[in-house]
Amino acid sequence: MARQKLEIEAIAEAMAGLDGWVLAEDGSAISRTFTFRNFSEAFAFMTRSALAAEKMDHHPDWSNVYKTVEVTLNTHDANGLTELDFELARKMNRYAGF
Repeated sequence: MARQKLEIEAIAEAMAGLDGWVLAEDGSAISRTFTFRNFSEAFAFMTRSALAAEKMDHHPDWSNVYKTVEVTLNTHDANGLTELDFELARKMNRYAGF
């Protein structure tokens, strides 16, 4: 998949169909906080997301504290958002049950 930076119109369109994610003020990243019932569910989500990210060769910036996983996505080599970010965000939403 191409790592071409998306234009603002394409970002707005992708955001419209992406529940729970927030666009950074400068438009360079999207982020979301996922909260699970416990650490095991959070870790399972991270494991599944990590496997998808590895297959895509597109890795999130994230952190985990107990049952909370904070995720930020952007494409560093494109210096902004690409379709890869939105594809991974949609997968993460599915893995979390959204």
